[in-house]
Amino acid sequence: MTVTLIILSSDDWRVWRSLRLAALAEAPEAFGSRLADWVDADEGRWRERLSIPGAIDLVALDSGTGSPIGMVTGTPSARPGAGAELISLWVDPAARGRGVATLLIDAVATWAAATGAPRLELSVMAQNESARRTYERNGFAVAAGSRDELTMTRAL
Repeated sequence: MTVTLIILSSDDWRVWRSLRLAALAEAPEAFGSRLADWVDADEGRWRERLSIPGAIDLVALDSGTGSPIGMVTGTPSARPGAGAELISLWVDPAARGRGVATLLIDAVATWAAATGAPRLELSVMAQNESARRTYERNGFAVAAGSRDELTMTRAL
């Protein structure tokens, strides 16, 4: 499978909406948001989500079909000198195991490094072993956490 990454703008809210609702339905335990929080959201709320100042929103497309198969966001930290944050990573189950998550993570890491961030941070549910292994394979290590949620970091 060949994958193309595209950067979204608020005008691409329908693509993001489709992926985000699929992610929240397929893996509700993996996210802080719930499907019920977003399923009836209006266009304005979706556009606002894709308008985080300084952020990058990426979608992975299967180049053969043009279908969206994954998504991620990189956000700048509000704290000076802190790392950028990787949020909302999800890959369609049919595309897992094919390197899509790595492409998305690397794209956010490249973006974060270009912004001058010294590291990339993320939060993952402690019991989400699959996600933890994916992040570890991509250079992240647990930096802090609780029984429920871990903070992982990757130097840039």
